[in-house]
Amino acid sequence: MESLGVAELAKLFAVVAQNMADHEEILREMDAALGDGDLGITMRKGFAALAENLGAYEGADCGEMLQKGGMAMAGAVPSTMGTLMASALMQAGRGLRGQGEVDAAGLATLLEGLRDGVAKRGKCQEGDCTLLDVLAPAARVAREKADEGAALAEVAQAARAGASEGLEATKDMVPRFGKAAVFGDKARGVVDQGGQAAVYLIEGLTSFA
Repeated sequence: MESLGVAELAKLFAVVAQNMADHEEILREMDAALGDGDLGITMRKGFAALAENLGAYEGADCGEMLQKGGMAMAGAVPSTMGTLMASALMQAGRGLRGQGEVDAAGLATLLEGLRDGVAKRGKCQEGDCTLLDVLAPAARVAREKADEGAALAEVAQAARAGASEGLEATKDMVPRFGKAAVFGDKARGVVDQGGQAAVYLIEGLTSFA
């Protein structure tokens, strides 16, 4: 597979939605320890709305499809994490606007959009112990691979590995946002719950490889 069209991309996000549903309880438990405990249901409902919207898209523009899907998610889960994920998807869509297919470089662009959308909306940076600490390394290694001329599957595999490494690194970080920030150094030793959701996102998105 050298590229993904709108139909393939929609199917991959349906996989993401199922991934979130399958791990709803895990996310709930992780979030209950350091947050509000609503992360699981937020991710399930948000990505279900996204998948439904993408599945109904009748155009041929990958970027437009993601932008519309992000808007659908924003309406379905107007919470902090829902808004962050929706903003990420809309930013990714802007980067792919006018593209009928997503190739190796396009996948890197999509991941960079997810990263930039979260950073912009959340006003966070790497090291703050957020989902950005998963999205940023995934995007970085994906771009490196794409620039080397790697195939789409190789870029996807690199992104998945980068996301996993990024999540593991959050164990040594002190949260600076949300209710988790109240715990300070006591929050060390466990991975960030938002980062875990981002891993589920990238795992589903790259499940073709």
